[in-house]
Amino acid sequence: MVRWRSGTVLAVRRRWHGAAEVEVRTGDGDLRALAYPALVGDPEPGDRVLLNVGALVMGLGTGGYALVVALPDRLPADPLADGTTRDAGHLVKARYTPLQAIRLGVDEEASPHRAVLESATSLDGMPVVTADLHSALPAILAGVRADRPDCRVAYVMTDGGALPAWFSRTLDGLRGHLAGTITTGQAFGGDLEASTVHTGLLAARHVLGADVTVVAQGPGNLGTGTTWGFSGVALGEAVNAIGTLGGRPVGSLRISDGDGRPRHRGVSHHSLTAYGRVALLRADLPVPDGLEPHLAREIDAALAPLAERHHLVRVPTGGLDRALRESPVGLSTMGRGLDQDHAYFLAAAAAGRHAAALLSPACAPG
Repeated sequence: MVRWRSGTVLAVRRRWHGAAEVEVRTGDGDLRALAYPALVGDPEPGDRVLLNVGALVMGLGTGGYALVVALPDRLPADPLADGTTRDAGHLVKARYTPLQAIRLGVDEEASPHRAVLESATSLDGMPVVTADLHSALPAILAGVRADRPDCRVAYVMTDGGALPAWFSRTLDGLRGHLAGTITTGQAFGGDLEASTVHTGLLAARHVLGADVTVVAQGPGNLGTGTTWGFSGVALGEAVNAIGTLGGRPVGSLRISDGDGRPRHRGVSHHSLTAYGRVALLRADLPVPDGLEPHLAREIDAALAPLAERHHLVRVPTGGLDRALRESPVGLSTMGRGLDQDHAYFLAAAAAGRHAAALLSPACAPG
């Protein structure tokens, strides 16, 4: 459950969109904490803060942070909108938790996009790349932009990892490079909010005008090391949603030559389960050329059982390394950079390149 601490803010170390990193003095010593000002207010030196330190104490994946729950002596003002009606939105995210957030949904009655979403029934063949981990997003974007720099790419963030989009410094760095972020399910804090992956996908196409969309969970990943016990299993369900809505599913394979865990080397068991056992509709599964021969043989053998259900696509990788190194944000997955797990990022970029290849000669005007 929750491990509580009380402390005093010593300094605000840095800020990015939607988040503030602070240094806090507690009875257990000084530690780093993360606050989301839209939820708890904007911390300043001298503020008393209440913290949740459970994941930090256990060494779990919260980026090494305690999380600010409240500034009890300086509560933020109520939102500027009335808040007693649904005119400013009524989508409740992180529902029935003490920090549930009420947001304006892209398709609800008060939304300026309601009419568009009411009439939208199809993705019009839009390529949608699904990825197991949030860290694949900038690599997929690099692959798209390597060949089609003019195309609009949207990001649909699911709730398998971080719920606040504000946690992601990657998204902060990609502002201006993406058509927008849509947070779905219990996730919140995107440019648009949607209740489901389905409405998120339709909003990406018909509100943001995306040519390509990427679907992945937020930062972090729940995994137990068992076949079904990982949050990325939802990838298969996303493939089903994309195909049902008339999109073109493109599965970014989680491939690694740097992960020390056997279940994630070669093709991760996450990809094999999500695409091989959960996805019921056909997807393109891009496989990058140019991998080290032993790794390539291992990948081919692992993917062979998926060939009856999905379309395995060989993707040339010329120019992708350069595109990855020119990414506007740093590349990192599980603490490994591009050179420590090159195959992982190359596979994600290959998925982006393949998605770009599926587009018509002219992308939608942006």
